[in-house]
Amino acid sequence: MTGSERVADGADGNGPRKRVAVLDYGSGNVHSAVKALAKAGAEVELTRDPRAVAEADGLLVPGVGAFDAVMRQLRAVRGDELIDRRLAGGRPVLGICVGEQVMFERGVERGVETEGLGQWPGTVRRLEADVLPHMGWNTVEAPENSVLFRGIAHERFYFVHSYAVTDWALEGRGAATRPIVTWAEHGERFVAAVENGPLSATQFHPEKSGEAGIQLLRNWISTL
Repeated sequence: MTGSERVADGADGNGPRKRVAVLDYGSGNVHSAVKALAKAGAEVELTRDPRAVAEADGLLVPGVGAFDAVMRQLRAVRGDELIDRRLAGGRPVLGICVGEQVMFERGVERGVETEGLGQWPGTVRRLEADVLPHMGWNTVEAPENSVLFRGIAHERFYFVHSYAVTDWALEGRGAATRPIVTWAEHGERFVAAVENGPLSATQFHPEKSGEAGIQLLRNWISTL
């Protein structure tokens, strides 16, 4: 699948489908993400076209591999600018796995420090755990007011990673809404998901998390 090919599942009878663009910048898990979004009820377009990205109801930023490699790939297609423009206009964005990690200020992997997108303060670093990567199913600690985890807070989700953010620094100030942070644990506690205005992200893979992951995507789509 390339360019602006669209994918949609069956109609759900609830009016026009929300249009979700999946950012096509060379990440390896785009096809499963496209299929999961379609199953969750979205009209999905895999694209890097600036106009399509800007006009979609939602943008999903996938990501697998190393932090620095993902940042290079994003910048090569000006994905950093596309994400920033959407967020500046209050347009929803969802990051997945390394697509979540790059939303933070920096990543440190194997002694290499790489600047991230800087949407949130924080550093992505190697987890202190006996077994890495953290691969498999795990539970999360979701706040009661979470929209992403509505109805699925006690389900398990599928993780594949060795790096994560373990310290959350951003708090709501003044009239700003306090970010909703969901945690998980593998050796130590780490950020498993964030809901912060138009920007949401998960460290785990909803598209690999069975029906619970599909429901999380439905919950996100319902906010678009």
